[in-house]
Amino acid sequence: MVVPEHGRIRRADVPAYLQSKFGITIAKATLNKMATVGGGPRMQYDGRRPLYHVDDLDQWASARLSGPVASTSERAAIRAGASA
Repeated sequence: MVVPEHGRIRRADVPAYLQSKFGITIAKATLNKMATVGGGPRMQYDGRRPLYHVDDLDQWASARLSGPVASTSERAAIRAGASA
């Protein structure tokens, strides 16, 4: 996907961007829901049209991904330590 020079993309293009750059699969419908209830990437509006800056998408995706682990038990131990 080619990102425009201004760095903002429409919601319909966000799933392809996240898949190609981070390997994150997310549906446009999920982004719609997150825009309502929270938890999604930051956005700006051009009138009624939401636009996502790639810097905000990159930051959101990086926070969503875990660090590298060698096993599922290592992941569980890290998660348990984070909630303790």
